[in-house]
Amino acid sequence: MGTAPMLRLIISMSLPAMFSMLIQALYNVVDSIFVAQISENALTAVSLAFPAQMLLVSVAVGTGVGVNSLVSRRLGEGKPDVASKAATHGLVLAFLGWVVFALLGGFLSRPFFCLFDDNAEVINAGTSYLTICTVFSFGAFFTMMGDKTIQATGNMIYPMISQLLGAVINIILDPIFIFGLLGVPAMGVAGAAIATVTGQIASGIFILLVMFLKKHEIHITFRGFRLQREILRDIYAVGFPSIIMQSIGSFLVTGLNAILTQFSSAVAVLGVYYKLQSFVFMPVFGLTQGVMPIMGYNYGARNRKRLMDALRYGTIIAIIIMAAGTVLFWVAPRWLLSLFNASETMYQVGIPALRTISLCFVPAALGILFSTMFQAVGRGNRSLFVSLLRQLVIILPSAYVFSFIGVNAVWYSFPLAESVALVVSILLLVGLYRSNIKFLEK
Repeated sequence: MGTAPMLRLIISMSLPAMFSMLIQALYNVVDSIFVAQISENALTAVSLAFPAQMLLVSVAVGTGVGVNSLVSRRLGEGKPDVASKAATHGLVLAFLGWVVFALLGGFLSRPFFCLFDDNAEVINAGTSYLTICTVFSFGAFFTMMGDKTIQATGNMIYPMISQLLGAVINIILDPIFIFGLLGVPAMGVAGAAIATVTGQIASGIFILLVMFLKKHEIHITFRGFRLQREILRDIYAVGFPSIIMQSIGSFLVTGLNAILTQFSSAVAVLGVYYKLQSFVFMPVFGLTQGVMPIMGYNYGARNRKRLMDALRYGTIIAIIIMAAGTVLFWVAPRWLLSLFNASETMYQVGIPALRTISLCFVPAALGILFSTMFQAVGRGNRSLFVSLLRQLVIILPSAYVFSFIGVNAVWYSFPLAESVALVVSILLLVGLYRSNIKFLEK
């Protein structure tokens, strides 16, 4: 990570993650496509469950980002023993995270759905879906932590295989469990949840075997293990802002669902949008998985030129991906919605929604890469500030105000927020460069 040609290095490290994230996006979309065949109420139930799932993923991925950043920086500093201790802490934190969400999901799923809908079909389907996804989420926690830890060593192949394994299993099991094929009873929305957690558990088992049985720069051991305050502090210096930053998305979608319940089919459209946009955002997030350890390593090695080269090349690639996504959402919104068995009302609400929201894609590309830089150099609080500004300070209040104009106006809160956040991100990056990065040795 300290010597290879930068563009080639980014491509070699990012392509496996981008591919695995695309597969993950595919099974997220396939999940909803199958559920939509049951009824629009079933699709609404899964859409309402989405924020809670986002919260779970936020804790798992955010903690993993903290571990990834710490491991890559310590390896860059030539401290593999400290990197190994950080990786061991990561697995313990993954276990604790699962316990918390299993308890929350087991006891609070039904009250959560009752807050948003009084339709018995939506409440029952959503409760069973969310309960299964949380109680059996240990696969998700260990998969995300294992993937982030292995990526920090520069190995992107095993995390790609891990994601691919889970996605393929989920896609295969979805129609079997949902519709009752091959002698399996039809389980509807609950079947979608069972398919999801089965894939996650398979991924988790695979990546844990890799961590313990394969040779790499870190060594996991629980012999004499005890939680160390210094390591926890270093993990959560980056991880906590990342958790909050991603959790904000959960609260954002919850708030938007509350605003949109007054408009027919709008909640289902928002759920469909978040599934579809994953095809655009997931490759960029995969790109950042390859770029972040490169940035962290070279920051630890005090190599300014390679750090900035990683940012520049990553930004160019992200812009290209997001521009392609914008074109797709403008040219083929009806076809995209048709994948989800859309009603005429969903078309009327969804076509302008997809076109309007996609205006934020290109500014988001820049914001995502700038946030990656902040996290890689241990300044995750800057990413947190921008995320708070974008999602809670701008999107939710503006969406509420725009809702008095009509549902089509609500969607303009997305590009508005992304544009303001981009300006702030640029100012923060310039400040970071002047105060810190420009003083690196080379």
